[in-house]
Amino acid sequence: MATSQRPAHVMAAALGFMGVLHFAVPKPFDGLIPRSLPGSRRAWTYGSGVAELTVAAAVAAPRTRRLGALAAALLFLGVFPGNVKMAVDARRAPLPQRAIAFGRLPLQWPLIAWALKVRDAA
Repeated sequence: MATSQRPAHVMAAALGFMGVLHFAVPKPFDGLIPRSLPGSRRAWTYGSGVAELTVAAAVAAPRTRRLGALAAALLFLGVFPGNVKMAVDARRAPLPQRAIAFGRLPLQWPLIAWALKVRDAA
């Protein structure tokens, strides 16, 4: 019985969409970059966009899917500090903004689990 490729295709599309957003609308992503990192925030935003597009391509291709999905899990783990920064920055923001910022934190773990399932199914 063949394993469905749909989870991998959805993941690749989501990563690709977010990667494109890093270039099309970079300002919101700039705010997630800690000031303590060297270089400009915009360079980090573009770099993370390139990473997301690269991982999306790797997940989309059956030959590289296993490695790409592992890279996706590591990427989802790697952006977690940015989500923590977003939540800390939103402590005094209006409730909707606070809810989004804090709501993102527990969502990273299902994304990591999803990426690992895609890896295991590859």
